[in-house]
Amino acid sequence: MTAEGEQSTVRFTVDGETVAVVGAPDRRLVDILREDCGQTGVKRGCDIGRCGACIVLVDGAAVNACLVMAFQAAGTAITTPAGLDRMLVAQVVREALIEEVSFQCGYCAPGFVMSLTALFLRDEAPTTDAILTALEGNICRCTGYHSILRGAESAARKFAAQRNGAAEGQTS
Repeated sequence: MTAEGEQSTVRFTVDGETVAVVGAPDRRLVDILREDCGQTGVKRGCDIGRCGACIVLVDGAAVNACLVMAFQAAGTAITTPAGLDRMLVAQVVREALIEEVSFQCGYCAPGFVMSLTALFLRDEAPTTDAILTALEGNICRCTGYHSILRGAESAARKFAAQRNGAAEGQTS
C-alpha cells in the first residue's frame, strides 16, 4: 500500500525508447501512455478492462493498459499501436483487416490489431477458435465482428502462404 501523494520514478520502454515517468505508482498505464508519452493510438474506452480499446503489448503479451498500474510496468517493454509499424507480423495483420474492410468507425481497430498481433507472435497458425479466444476482450459496436474475423482468418492464410513459400524455397 502506498502513502497518499507518494511519487516514484518508473522506467520502461515504449516502442523501443526508454521512458522515465515520475508520479504516483498506482497511476494507470493508459493515462501515462496517452498523457505523458503522447500515444493517443492507445484508446480509452471502458476503463475496466472489458472493451479492449487500450490494449498494448507488454513484453509481447496483449494487456489492457487501463488495468496496469505504473509500478507494474517498471522494467517492461511496451509496444503501442504506433510501435507496430516496425513489426512485420503487425503489417500483415493490418493489411488483411484493411482488405476485408474490417472496421467502420475505427475506434476499436488499434485494440483488435494489438490482440491479433500478440496472437500471431505466439502462434503462427492459430485455429478459428484460437482467433476467437484472442479477440474475446475486444468490443466493436459497428461491424458485427464478421468482417474482423474474416480479416483475422485472412492474416492466418497469409502467414501460412509465407511459411509454405519458405518451405518450398528450402526444398528447391
